[in-house]
Amino acid sequence: MTTLSDTTSYYVSVLSEMELDTPVRCAPEHHPAITVVRTDDGVFAIDDTCTHQDTSLSDGWVENCAIECPLHETCFDLRTGIPQGPPATRAVATHPVSVVDGLVYVLLARGESFSNTAERDATDAA
Repeated sequence: MTTLSDTTSYYVSVLSEMELDTPVRCAPEHHPAITVVRTDDGVFAIDDTCTHQDTSLSDGWVENCAIECPLHETCFDLRTGIPQGPPATRAVATHPVSVVDGLVYVLLARGESFSNTAERDATDAA
């Protein structure tokens, strides 16, 4: 289990400068690219690469707390990373987000990214 002491904070943006439902692509050192999205429900971070085909999800569209892959239109839930339909069948990793004094940070495990492994495994088994 990863604890907060095992994490590093990656600065993303000033919260007030993030447009609603507009993906922001981040490239933390030693981690896969991440997409961060501010929605009416909060700020969410997921791995940037679609699990169906190597496409940047930050080029996709956001609606109802889901991001649509621009290539084959699979929508991924920003809260869980789980795809809402084909062609993708595997979830993208999600990452904890912290907003401190109006600044947005993604929390990353040292040496490996946080992920929703249990949900991904459940999706793969389906």
